[in-house]
This record gives sequence, structure tokens and C-alpha cells, in this order.
Amino acid sequence: MKIGIFDQVDDIGKTAGDLRAAEADGIDSYWLTQAFGTDTLTVLGAVARDLPGLRVGTAVVPVYPRHPMALAQQALTTNLLVDGRLALGIGPSHPSVVEPCWGMSYDRPARYMREYLEALTGALTQRVRFRGEVLTARGNLDIPGAPVPPVLVAALGPKMLEITGTLADGTITWMVGPRTLRELTVPAIGEAAAKAGRPAPEVIVALPVCVTGDAPAALARAEAELEWYGTLPSYRAMLDREGCATPGGMALIGDADTVAERIRSFAGLGATTFAAKIFGTPDERAATRALIASLAR
Repeated sequence: MKIGIFDQVDDIGKTAGDLRAAEADGIDSYWLTQAFGTDTLTVLGAVARDLPGLRVGTAVVPVYPRHPMALAQQALTTNLLVDGRLALGIGPSHPSVVEPCWGMSYDRPARYMREYLEALTGALTQRVRFRGEVLTARGNLDIPGAPVPPVLVAALGPKMLEITGTLADGTITWMVGPRTLRELTVPAIGEAAAKAGRPAPEVIVALPVCVTGDAPAALARAEAELEWYGTLPSYRAMLDREGCATPGGMALIGDADTVAERIRSFAGLGATTFAAKIFGTPDERAATRALIASLAR
């Protein structure tokens, strides 16, 4: 199992420095979220160009406001800039965002994702001829020399995992714990990939991590910072499946040995990469970062 970092872009200069430090420490990958701040693919194209030892990825780009040909064009350009080290993580977002913010219907998101993946994977080859119920993508792109990035989907439920295993290269999870990975995520996506004749899928597991000597205080911070995820139906379903009352309970908290053991345990569940979302006080963040670097080495 490889070790990565999961983060968001708050300051582009700081992100650039964090990526350089991660490569220097031998960390395998760095995954950046996409919300309503800076555009993640643009940032990666700008700051990850001269880091040959570091894989970079989006985790994840919401698909609804981006036509698959437009996203393919941007992703191919970014991948050309970073010498083929991009992993394109995409996801359906949430009805509370898609409908009020973008004025789009969230009806039958699995159907939308299936059509989106078919159109996107065609567009990434730079020649696409797709017409579905809700999406059409027809045309040629012209980005000479651009490598095709692997496509990973933020798939949580059984249907989305089946579609992902059939049409994509893997999944990126958030708020998904060991029980769910063992009983649902890994077997469902693996079975779908095998039936489709595809290689074994990647499973990128992202979770909050804090190395600390004061676990109750760290847990309280986690509960405060992650509370919002418990209000989103897709994440709430994952928490319920895990038997976890609140999102803070998904965080890996404890001393360095305890946290290291918990991270290593994900390899046995089928995770191909564990990506740590580091949180805590400055001292806790430094201790957590040091542990992640040691696990990567």
C-alpha cells in the first residue's frame, strides 16, 4: 500500500511548498480537493511540473457543471504539464450543491455518472462519439502528446461502485471506514472490474489523521471540523454502515504507534493508497506529517 496526503488549496504558494516537501520525503501521492476555491487542475498544472517523484490527483472534481469534453481537455492539458503524473478523480457532488448552486437536476445520479464516464473516457482518447439519455459528446480534441490519466470516481454506494468498477480505473473514498471497505467497497468494485475484464481497480482511502498525546481534545476538534459531513446523505449512509454516530469518529487519532498500526491495517482491506488528511494543532500536524513521511519511506 502506498502513502499519500489529502488536502485542499488554501494558498497556492503554500500548496507548492507542501508538494515539494512531500516529494522530498518520498511520499507517493498528493490529492487535492475541488470546491468553490481555486481550480485544482489549474493549480496542479502550475505547481507540480518539476516534481517527477510525486503523483498528483484531484479528489475530486464535481462532474455536473463540467461537460466531459471540457473536463477531458483540461485534464489532458494538466497531465501534459505534469509529465503524465495526474490521476483524475471525479465525483457527483451532492444534491444540496448541484440543484441550488448550479440549477441542475440530481435525478438518477448513477445514470448520469455512467453516461459521464463513457463520454469522458472517450474524450480522453481525444476522439469521442457518445450520445446518451442526458449527455452528448461528439468531437475531436487536439492536445498532441498528452497522456491519458487514470479516472477515479468517488463511489460510495453499491450501484456507483458497480459503475466505477466497470468503466473507471478505481475509486477515492472519504468518510469510509474499515468495515465498509471490507464488506462493500473493495469486493463490489473488484467484482465489477473483473466482470468487465478490467485490471484490478485502485482504491484510494482518505481519512483524517492526528498524532497526539491528547486524544480527547483532538477528537473534539475533529467533531467540530467534520460535523458538516454528517448532514450529507451519501456520507451519512457510510457512517451508518460503519456504525459511527458522528464524522469525528472516522478520524485516526492517537500516539504515533497507534496511528501507524491503524494506517497499515488498510492494506489488508484492499486499499492501494492511504491518503492522510492531517489535522490538529501545529505540533500535532508536525508529528502527523513526520509519521506519514516515515510510513512512506
